[in-house]
Order: sequence, then C-alpha cells, then structure tokens
Amino acid sequence: MRILVYEHVVGGGFAGEHFPSNILSEGYAMLRGLISDFKAAGWEVTTFLDSRLRRFNPPLEADIVVPINTKDCVDENLKKTSENVDCVYVIAPESGGTLRNLVGEVEASGGKSLNCKVEGIEKASNKMEVYRAAERVGLRTPETVVADIHEDIKVIRRFARDLGYPLVFKPVDGVGSSGLSVLRDETQVVTAVEKVRRESEGEVFIIQKLVSGVASSVSLISTGGEALPLTLNGQIVRLAPPRSDSSYEGGFVPLDHELRSEAFEAARLIVEALGGLVGYVGVDMVLTDEEPVIVEVNPRLTTSYVGLREVVNFNPAQAVADAVLERRLPREPCTDGYALFRKVRVPKPPPRVLPEIYGLRGVFSPPFPVTGGRGSCALILSHSSDMNRAEDELQKSKRSLLSIIRGGGCAW
Repeated sequence: MRILVYEHVVGGGFAGEHFPSNILSEGYAMLRGLISDFKAAGWEVTTFLDSRLRRFNPPLEADIVVPINTKDCVDENLKKTSENVDCVYVIAPESGGTLRNLVGEVEASGGKSLNCKVEGIEKASNKMEVYRAAERVGLRTPETVVADIHEDIKVIRRFARDLGYPLVFKPVDGVGSSGLSVLRDETQVVTAVEKVRRESEGEVFIIQKLVSGVASSVSLISTGGEALPLTLNGQIVRLAPPRSDSSYEGGFVPLDHELRSEAFEAARLIVEALGGLVGYVGVDMVLTDEEPVIVEVNPRLTTSYVGLREVVNFNPAQAVADAVLERRLPREPCTDGYALFRKVRVPKPPPRVLPEIYGLRGVFSPPFPVTGGRGSCALILSHSSDMNRAEDELQKSKRSLLSIIRGGGCAW
C-alpha cells in the first residue's frame, strides 16, 4: 500500500513565509512519528518537504520526499500525488479552513483520505457546534458567550461582567492557544479583542469562564460510528494575559487520574455525537474535582500522538487506516510505561552540527535554523517505565542538545 503523508508546516504550507518555530517543531514531530509507523506497518510513504528544510537532510523514513519551493507547488503536487497513491493523510490546523480545504482537495482529486470527513472537520472546528453537541449528550462545557468581533467594546465588557472574571477570550475556530488570552479584569478587554482579531479570520469569538482543573486530552480512533478512547494525556499549557502569547509546551502519556473512565466516556460521547469523525481524533478537556469539562475537539492528528505511539501495544498508524478503510478498531488496547514530550527553546544551531543533533535519541524534532531571530525550537521525547525516569531522560537529552549547540562537542 502507498500513502502520502502531508504535514502543512513542514510540507510547504509556509513556503515563502516566515517559519513559526514552535509550530514547526510540533509539525515535524507528528510527521516523523506517523511516517515511521506507516513504514513499520509495511506502507510505501511519500511526503513533501519545504526546500528550506530539505537542504538540512532531516531524518525522515519516507521512501519519496518531494521538495516544495512555493505554495503553488503544494496544490499541484497534492493533486498529482493523491491520484497515484492508495491513501492520503493530511496533518494541518483547522483554523482558516486549512484542514477542511486540503482534505477537500484530496477527495476532489479522487484520493482516498484517512482524515475525518469534510463535514466532520467543519463541525469540530466550530467550538459552538461542539458545545451544542455536548449539551445534547449531557456533557459539561465552559460557560460561554459568543460575541461579534466588531461589537462595541462596552457591550463586550458587559458580556464579560455577566460571566464573571477570570475569563478566556479566544477565536471560535482557533487551534491550540492561538489568539487565546486569560483576563483577570475589564482593563484587559480591549487588548484581548485586538489579539483575537490579529490571529483569526472569524467574524465572531468566544468569551468563556475559566475552568480550574487539570489540562488534559483523550486520543481516540473512530470508525465514524464507534469511537474507541486510547489514552488520557496530560497537557502542559501556558495561559497568558492579552499582551503575551499563550502556548502549548508539551505533555505526557498516559495521565494517571481518578477521572480516567469518566474522561474516556465523555470523549467517546462527544466524538460520536458530532458525526463525520473517522480515524484519529483528539478531545481537549479540563478535569475538575468532579467531572471532565469538554473544551474542544480536534478532527486531526494531535501532538499527543508523539507520546501515544511510544506506549500503546499496537501500531497506531495502521489502526487509523483499519478504522477508516475496514471499520475495525484495535482489540484490547493498553499502555506500557510513560512518554514525555516537551518543546525546548534553544539558540539557533549552526547547520554543521545538525547531523550530530540528529544522532541524539531523545531529540525527536531538531531545532532547524530556519526561523527569524536568534533562537529555535526543538521537541524532546522520552519513554520509560515510570514518570521520574522519563523526566530524567528528558532532561539528559536537553543537556546534550545544548552542549552540542554551544560547542561542547560530542554529548553521548
């Protein structure tokens, strides 16, 4: 079987534009993991690679790597390659309709997509659609008001007062922490609205009561009719005020929590209630003292996949294909040990040391020297039988990476 695995940031979606370093590290890690798993399952893999990355010869196990110089090359090669492979998997954000449009292009060209269906992507990308579906099946969501992005600021302040601080302002179609702010009082409202306008194309945005609890997610595989929760994942999220950037910093799999069963059931219910969600799906939630609170549904591969693939007792890429193509789910899935993954900001490495960095086992996404400024971002991964050992391995990899970049020589 032949498959095209396309990741939007790595594969040319930002050709001719500035690379966002933190998103690049997540995108490359997901791409590398998914390609490796499809190869292990016996697939022939094609992928696209932005020419600025191709010159560094990064470690990817793909059989065919197509260099991409311009955004036009993405559309042209996506159509042509989709016609000549058995399946296509797209890794891309929902914001701005990117994921929906790319999957639509694959389907229009006659390609077989292993992604969620276009209608499922559209529903899951709209947080209010998700909350309405959650309400239908009796799941809790944050107290939420939808506001017009051009609404008078006095009206927006009134909405905020009625909900009560602290609050979250975020785009209705945002991904991760994009455009998100935490507000403690009404003096921050104007700046928060401006931030949403900058980072979203939507005409409306969400004002939401901040929910206290454990930031987490559930990874599932779905046939479209039945969804199977696989892992409960911990998330490391930095929630910032309007003048700073909120960010996703990494996570760990699995998260041991007394509400694991309730989280699994909530994730299953919301995925099945939305409809059109097949293959891999991620459900973000907050675990309070009493119950899970649904925050959003991601109709695509999420960064937690990088950790999940280290601990489950089956090949997750093949499981996605089986769910979509044969409506078959893994039997008796379980996990072994703990996987930690974390973004690490480091000085931009000189290209000559990249081969040495590629040899570091724990550096799953190297800090490519292609972004603006003096810094870059890596994603480091560890797996061990217990959490403390995994954390020790993570820190060891970080020290080795910094040693190489700062000229410390061979670090292993």
